[in-house]
Amino acid sequence: MLWSSLFDTVTAWGMATLLLALRVAGLLLFAAPLAAVSIPPVVRVLFGLTLSVALASVLPVSAPPHDLGAGALMVAGACEATLGVLLATGINVAFGAYALGGRLLDVQMGFGMAQVFDPVTRQQVPVISSAFTQLAIVLFWVTDAHHNMLRGLALSIDRIPVGTPWLFESAAAALIQQGSSMFALGFAMVAPVVLCLLLVEVALGVLSRNLPQMNTFMLAVPLKVMLGMAALAAAMTTLTGVVERVNVSIFRTWGMVFP
Repeated sequence: MLWSSLFDTVTAWGMATLLLALRVAGLLLFAAPLAAVSIPPVVRVLFGLTLSVALASVLPVSAPPHDLGAGALMVAGACEATLGVLLATGINVAFGAYALGGRLLDVQMGFGMAQVFDPVTRQQVPVISSAFTQLAIVLFWVTDAHHNMLRGLALSIDRIPVGTPWLFESAAAALIQQGSSMFALGFAMVAPVVLCLLLVEVALGVLSRNLPQMNTFMLAVPLKVMLGMAALAAAMTTLTGVVERVNVSIFRTWGMVFP
């Protein structure tokens, strides 16, 4: 009798750990800061399993019954994997603010014509957009957002126990709200530089109106690049508040997913 009870307990804990591993895997595989790091798949799998065992050992993970049918177990696994992907999407949407800010500067400064290879998205992207994407990854680790990510993962286990179904409607509403704020945060990130380049455009327009014989296009390209880079270097010192708001948007979205 004792061995049977012990076997049932170990089996239930093992099932809960495997289901939790699906949630962790969805987060680790699709989150942009983690996907940008070139790590072998075997190492990712082992790290996900180790993290799942550690969380299952110290957190109150409710073990599902060990006699679940195959259909119920597949549904529970799909829910866990979807929740992990949803948590990663909250991070990726926040990273979209950096990409939006970089794309605005590329269009204004004329770098939209130059394409470089972005190792994160594995696509050809403009120069400033690629630089902002790399900056977002660096700031994610420097500002200890990865520690908050682990705390958020632990909170999700407490609010949504392993194997428990959850409402997709609240998650969709949270992502839509975060996506709408992404545009405001992306513009706020580069607003001083955009304003400076807008003034340059106005000055060049006045110059072209008064001196039509001057080739303002040839003058505008290097001038906008030099003044834009100078304004961007000066605006980097004011990014602290915007970066904090971007990081807060991630965990505000997670809080709406599992209130």
